[in-house]
Amino acid sequence: MGRNVLRVLLGAFVVPVLIVAGVALRIVTFADEPEPQRAEALIVMGAAQYNGSPSPVLQARLDHALTLYDDGVAPLVLTVGGGLPDDEVTEAAAGRSFLRAAGVPAEAAVAIPEGEDTLGSLRAVAAWLADEGLRTVVIVSDPWHLARCRFIARDLGLTVQVSPVPDGPATDPNLAVKYVWREVLATVFYRLTGASSGRGTAVL
Repeated sequence: MGRNVLRVLLGAFVVPVLIVAGVALRIVTFADEPEPQRAEALIVMGAAQYNGSPSPVLQARLDHALTLYDDGVAPLVLTVGGGLPDDEVTEAAAGRSFLRAAGVPAEAAVAIPEGEDTLGSLRAVAAWLADEGLRTVVIVSDPWHLARCRFIARDLGLTVQVSPVPDGPATDPNLAVKYVWREVLATVFYRLTGASSGRGTAVL
């Protein structure tokens, strides 16, 4: 009896550790993805903006998306993200304004000003793409964020590639452990709540 109890306790400890380690490995792997192949649209994940001016984190994502657009990876750039209750400008609108000022034609830069978190934003994007008959995308975000973005986007029926931001505040090696741990928790939470079905709780 004592040996069986020990095995149960050991299993209860080892299994969660293995799950967390596996998720962390995927997060680190996606942080170093090769350059993407052609797709129908680029998706720039939202981040803070200040009265229409992108924050440094959002600026880095937009800069990378602009490079991919100029390289011909996709003919369309979708900026996504809502805003805080007192905001006059959404993250998506701020991103689109930046791209337009950088020379992206109006018809190639689309703002989807919805979503207070990763899941909500990608749900809004998936709905818009479905209406347009589009499916293949490249998601642009910070290195550690991309594994979770890919999980969610694939669950929503998209064919997904990811492209990590090469430079910016979120690429600081000193912050890697913090970001990876945050993404591990968020990814495990997403999986446990069944959020991709629409029945679960939103994910940060």
